Amino acid sequence: MIEVDVRGFSCPIPVVRTKKAIDGNPDQPITVLVETAVSKENVTRLAKSKNYSIQVEEVAGEEYKVLLNPPEK
Repeated sequence: MIEVDVRGFSCPIPVVRTKKAIDGNPDQPITVLVETAVSKENVTRLAKSKNYSIQVEEVAGEEYKVLLNPPEK
């Protein structure tokens, strides 16, 4: 599983790094660690546009773990 830790970064960096991970690893599940609701929403929107299934876990406060699973082939 690929992990993208973008805590401490503001948009658009979380989306850019998530897109890079998706494009570079199209068949791999990806975990994205974010620390704001805005970043969570933006990363989720990107993943939905690529047909990924999404699962969000609230880790602590406003930290989230966003699990992205690639679409079935």
